[in-house]
Amino acid sequence: MENTRQQKIARQIQKDLGDIFARDLSGLVRGAMVTVTEVRMSPDLEYARVWVSVFPFDRHAGIMTSLEANTWLIRKTLGTRVRNQMRVVPELTFVLDDSFEYIEKIDKLLK
Repeated sequence: MENTRQQKIARQIQKDLGDIFARDLSGLVRGAMVTVTEVRMSPDLEYARVWVSVFPFDRHAGIMTSLEANTWLIRKTLGTRVRNQMRVVPELTFVLDDSFEYIEKIDKLLK
């Protein structure tokens, strides 16, 4: 169960990472649409687990590899945005959120 501070920080990081992927590091995702669907913070605010959704889904493996390889750059860019609000920029761990693909698969089966 997350406390209020964890939830506020998670929402801020989610908003900032979405903006970073759309504007600052758009070359990193190479034309795919990357959406940050959820962020969960550790109780000490040192670690953040970030769920991302990739569209088109067939490019998810390459995008996830790119995100993991460039975590330092994403964290540095995030640090410039939150440096006045947080003492420590959290370590980022990216997890693929495939719920939209699952919904699409079920929708196709129903049709």
